Parts: sequence; C-alpha cells; structure tokens
Amino acid sequence: MVMSLELDKAYGSFLTNQVPESWGAVGFASLKPLGSWVLDLASRITFMRTWILEGQPSFFPLPVFFFPQGFMTGVLQNHSRKYEIPINAIDFSFEILTKATDEITEGPEDGVICCGMFLEGARWDAERAVVVDPKYGEMYSSMPAIHFIPTLGMVPDPTFYSCPCYKTTLRKGVLSTTGISTNFVLPVLLRTDHHPDFWVLKGVALLLNLND
Repeated sequence: MVMSLELDKAYGSFLTNQVPESWGAVGFASLKPLGSWVLDLASRITFMRTWILEGQPSFFPLPVFFFPQGFMTGVLQNHSRKYEIPINAIDFSFEILTKATDEITEGPEDGVICCGMFLEGARWDAERAVVVDPKYGEMYSSMPAIHFIPTLGMVPDPTFYSCPCYKTTLRKGVLSTTGISTNFVLPVLLRTDHHPDFWVLKGVALLLNLND
C-alpha cells in the first residue's frame, strides 16, 4: 500500500525508537525515546482518569500536566477567589515535605502538594533541609514533595536559592505571549548554606521530565 510522507516518517521513527515528529508537535514536552514516551503518556492518562472518577487527589505529580504553568496559575486564582484578595498580591512560598507521597492521605487547606521533580546538579539533604552537592557520579536526584503555598505579600528570602524549574533537560523553549519560555515553569525557593550564586554557577535546576 502507498504510504503518505507523514506515515513513512512515523514508520522510520518507530524503527529507531523515536517519537514521530507529528506526535511530538502536538504532544507534551519530552525528550524520551518512544518506549518511555508511551509509558509516560499512559501514566498521565491514568492519573487524569483517576482524578475525574475519584475526585481531587491529595497531591499532584507535576510532570503529568501538559501546561504546568497554567495549573499553578489556577492554584493562585482559586486562593484569590477563596479569600477575596487580588491575585497579583499573592505568590508562592514553599515547604519541602519530609514524608513520602504514600504517607500523604489528604490535601492541604491552602495550596497544593506537588511531587515528581528532579534536581540536576545537586540533591536535597532531608536531615539538614538544605540543597547540597550531589553524590559522586549522580546527575539527577529525586526531589521530595513540595507544598506550594499561596502567600499574600510574599517577599523572597535573599539567602534562599531561587531554583528554576523546567519541563525538560533542554532548558529552552519558545517565548510565549507572557514573554517567558514555554519550557520554564516557575522558580522554587530552596534553603541553602551557600550563597545562592554558588548554585547559579553550578547550573542547578529542577526538572519535570528526564530523558528516559
């Protein structure tokens, strides 16, 4: 049978375990090979289906969202409506949780608990509650669940590291209508016993998706 050019390209991608270009153009941001990409897609669908059928979960794996920036804006909007305060007067403060996600049985009164993030170039020391250097040979480390708390008149602590959070390891995207890269999600303030510039020079960032 005669195949179109698009089908032929997709077939070629299947042979090399790559995501077809036509799929990636309309899919979520990812650098995974085809096998891992399909598993990732299935996990996202499972989460969304469970949310619809069983109600709002107690915590949210942030990588499941196609547009996590919109999810975060929605959290701020809900808080703004709940307490009748201007949305431009609130921003997120952060609490790094010590409990595992399977121990989280109910959601917080305000804000959301998010998990599924990875630190590149550093790791989180749970005992000291600070960012530290990674272990030898460790490129990525799992980040504990974070409570994103909408806070009125939030003023960032200058001693904290404003850690950028990206969708993928590529760390770049297309400028959106807001003037911010579509690959950038938001900065997360992390406690550190070094000057924040120490981690800037190391290029430390939070990632939502690894390459495999």
